Amino acid sequence: MPKIKTHKATAKRFVITKNNKIKKRKAGQDHFNSRESGVVTRNKRRDVSAHKVDLKNIRTQMPYN
Repeated sequence: MPKIKTHKATAKRFVITKNNKIKKRKAGQDHFNSRESGVVTRNKRRDVSAHKVDLKNIRTQMPYN
């Protein structure tokens, strides 16, 4: 049986941790951040876990991670 290809866009956006949690960066960090309050800016630095609905799809697109 041939190897399964990894979906590279998914692999760049998500990380599977040691305990099989899926983490991603919080959205909206690129520009227009000067108008945000300090609390919002600090919260944007944190990684968040992916939605439960998407977990199965992300795991199938990243078979070897």
